[in-house]
Amino acid sequence: QVQLVESGGGLVQPGGSLRLSCAASGSIFSINVMGWYRQAPGKERELVAAITRGGSTNYADSVKGRFTISRDNAKNTIHLQMNSLKPEDTAVYYCNADVYNFAMRDEYNYWGQGTQVTVSS
Repeated sequence: QVQLVESGGGLVQPGGSLRLSCAASGSIFSINVMGWYRQAPGKERELVAAITRGGSTNYADSVKGRFTISRDNAKNTIHLQMNSLKPEDTAVYYCNADVYNFAMRDEYNYWGQGTQVTVSS
């Protein structure tokens, strides 16, 4: 089993910054893609940013230039630096990972429990 634990959410004023972190632990041989998704009330969950093991990144258009995703492969950890936050960034942010299980010879997808980000004055 694999656990993804997020941290770093909270309340911030518009224009402010937050840094989210996600640490993966458990039966991990390797992790391919890790990423952040978010879900606002009444809306579908959407991709915010993703990063491959090799460091290639992908961002939602709405966060390009404001958010930066980074990764530490040795620690199975990703971070999301969020700058110039807007009220529309308010959502629960979820960590996601594609984890290869050597014993099962297969890849499995996992979700964290989510962390609330609220942008409000």
